[in-house]
Amino acid sequence: MREALKEAEKAYEAGEVPVGAVVVSDNRIIARTHNLTERLNDVTAHAEMQAITAASDFLGGKYLSDCTLYVTLEPCNMCAGAIFWAQIGTLVYGADDEKRGFTLVAGNLLHPKTQVLKGIEAQDSAVMLKQFFKDKRRG
Repeated sequence: MREALKEAEKAYEAGEVPVGAVVVSDNRIIARTHNLTERLNDVTAHAEMQAITAASDFLGGKYLSDCTLYVTLEPCNMCAGAIFWAQIGTLVYGADDEKRGFTLVAGNLLHPKTQVLKGIEAQDSAVMLKQFFKDKRRG
């Protein structure tokens, strides 16, 4: 999760909502990224989506059942759908998304075999997100 937080810091510095993600396979990071929605002018360029694409490309297959996705913020419905279709083995996330998180909006949208761990480094993730939006409101 510390590596995902480093990615979130990169997003913050680039003016992106500070969410970072890494994918681990066989105890090795195979993908690392952060939100790129502003840079790419693409509403689907969430950290999770970028990480799934990069990990699938690295492994040469669309299923990530032996992988763990670490992300600093609870995924939205779109990302939960992608996590479902990629059949990610384990999802680990930090802060809850109290407005758009997949568990609040529609319950569990993940693949039945996906393990979920939440609240990991949640405080650090939440502080960074709150500071980002506080800075945005100041202009």
